[in-house]
Order: sequence, then C-alpha cells, then structure tokens
Amino acid sequence: MKHFRNIHDVNDIPDLVMKGVRLSKDIQAKIGQGKTLGLIFLNSSLRTKMSTQKAAMNLGMSCLLVEATSGWPLEFEDGVVMNADRPEHIKEAAAVLSQYCDILGLRAFPSLTDQQKDYQDYVFNQFAKYATVPVISLESAIYHPLQALADMITIEQHKTIAKPKIVLSWAPHIKALPQAVSNSFVQWSRAMNHDLTIACPEGYDLSPEIVGDTPIIHDQRTAFRDADFVYVKNWSSFEKYGQVLSKDKSWMISQENLSVTNSAKVMHCLPVRRNVVIADDVMDSDQALMIPQAANREISAQLILQEILSEL
Repeated sequence: MKHFRNIHDVNDIPDLVMKGVRLSKDIQAKIGQGKTLGLIFLNSSLRTKMSTQKAAMNLGMSCLLVEATSGWPLEFEDGVVMNADRPEHIKEAAAVLSQYCDILGLRAFPSLTDQQKDYQDYVFNQFAKYATVPVISLESAIYHPLQALADMITIEQHKTIAKPKIVLSWAPHIKALPQAVSNSFVQWSRAMNHDLTIACPEGYDLSPEIVGDTPIIHDQRTAFRDADFVYVKNWSSFEKYGQVLSKDKSWMISQENLSVTNSAKVMHCLPVRRNVVIADDVMDSDQALMIPQAANREISAQLILQEILSEL
C-alpha cells in the first residue's frame, strides 16, 4: 500500500478488515521506529487526532502535529497571483513537510458550496499531488476511510450472524454536515457484501455513483424493520448541495424508533449531539457501540500505518 486516500487504495477490503480484527487483540509492533508521521489538520478533530497519534506511538514512530485551523492560510490553486491573504502555496508546503516526515496525514473538510470541486476532492488531491511521501486521508471532502475501516472492524467484532442487516440512517442536526462519513460507510459496507439499506428523508439521497444499487428507503420505520445494526449519521443534501432541507425531529434515533429492529446495535462516528441526533435512552443503553467504534479508530490507523511502513 503506497497511499490511503480512499477505498480504491485497498486491494482486498475483507482481508484488511480481518487484519484489523486480529490487530485489535495485539496492537504492539515497532515497525515504525526511526520513522516520523506528520499530521496536518485543516479542520478540527478529537478522535482522529488522538487515535492516529496513539497508533503511531504503538509502532514506535515520532509524530509531528500541525493544526492549521487558523493562522496558516494555504493557497491551493495553480497559476494564481498570490497577492491576497494566503502567504504559502501547497506546492511548497507539501514538499517541505515531506522533507520532515516519512508519512503524511491530512484532514480537510468540504466547502459544501462547490459540489464539483468538493467531489473532485480538490484540496486533498492537491496536497497529495505535491507531497513526495505516502499520504493518508484523515477525512477529506468526500471520504473518511479510516472511520469506515474502524466501522467494518466493529461490525465484525459484534455481529452474531454471518450477514446482518445494516441500516445507514440519516438523523437531524442543527447545521449542514459533510457526506464523507456516510459515503465511505456505504463504499466499505458494499465491499464487505453487507445487507445494507440507506434510510433518509426525500432530498437526502447520497451520490448515485457511491450508492450504486443499495436500497434507499425514505421511511425510517420501514427501513429499520428487523435491522441488526443501525449506523446513524447526519449529512446535508447532495442533490441541493450542502443545503439543510429538513430537521425532522421524528428521525432522531430513540428506543421507540428502534422498536421494530432486531434489538439493533447502534453506531455513530462521534461527536454526537444527544437528544438531537440520538436520544439518551439509546446512547446510554447496551445497544450503543460508539465507544468500541472510537477504540477501533486506533486500530484502523495503526493497521494502515503498518501496511504503508512495510513498503517503505
């Protein structure tokens, strides 16, 4: 593995997931001694930042952290006259960071205003283009593969039947959020050959290219019937790009909504707004898998680092 930018950088998804399950039982390996991981956050983070640093430490790597959420505006456009407020071009920034680090990770959210540019993964790909070392996605405009890998590991650890029914459900939120987590969950779940259904209100269908032939149901209760896992996530509209079309409170995940499921385990990538996205009676129940999911973020990051380090 030379990079980890999205699902297309992985040859065998089921094999990688099972490696993660095995790694979760024995996470100590020092393949990274003498190597440096650089983490660049253009947007805020908690789990991704901490879990990836911990994974690097497990492997014996040094870790350098750049938080550019303010005070370090970069220019990403080629051929631009840089006479405004962006003092450094990504050409130099990515190349310089590559001098200090053996692997780089980047987190960069979408604009949610320019669908064409966001779905080209423009910012992330500009960074990867000018970096001269392997690049890992810590979440881009349209993908969050480390989260999806952790999610697949979590499902493998907690499923009780060979092919459980899994529902990815939209839930309300107070603001517009990216589609990256949902996009990657659909991609990886399809690659694992899961029995996957998407539940969302009208106007919230995800990218047809990503969804493929996955069933989409616009009635949550119908979609939830006999589900074994419910993965909860808000996302803004793809069709009317970046817009919030609904804040329908009835889509919040509660025990009442889950009553038609097969006592479904509930997943969410966190952070979650309690009693807006998921009710307390679910968050505080034995059905909630959010903490094991978060723990597996360390596992997914370490696994990908090991895969890349083995080829350096």
